[in-house]
Amino acid sequence: QVQLVESGGGSVQGGGSLRLSCAASEATYGIHCMAWYRQAPGKVREGIALIDSDGSTKYVDSVKGRFTISKDNAKDTLYLQMNNLKPEDTAMYYCAADLRTYRRCDYYTIYDYIYWGQGTQVTVSS
Repeated sequence: QVQLVESGGGSVQGGGSLRLSCAASEATYGIHCMAWYRQAPGKVREGIALIDSDGSTKYVDSVKGRFTISKDNAKDTLYLQMNNLKPEDTAMYYCAADLRTYRRCDYYTIYDYIYWGQGTQVTVSS
């Protein structure tokens, strides 16, 4: 059982930056996959960035070059640095974790992850 608690959301103007944090109850060095998803009103939850236990990362095209996923194993915390924010980035952002080492890390669906945080709201105004 992995408990995840996000923080760092808020309201920002377009072009601004935010850093989201996700504190994990388990040692992050041992978590096979960790990811950030987001869900805008009326839309499905979409995966936007992941990091595996080796530190390899992957991003969806819409955030590539603007967002950076990272983790601090000393603090057992996952981060999402978001720069040059756009109104279309407005959504609830969720941290996710998966321990199933037999699976390849990905973010195609919500079923790629078993453990979820409660979410943190990000609102970007134009």
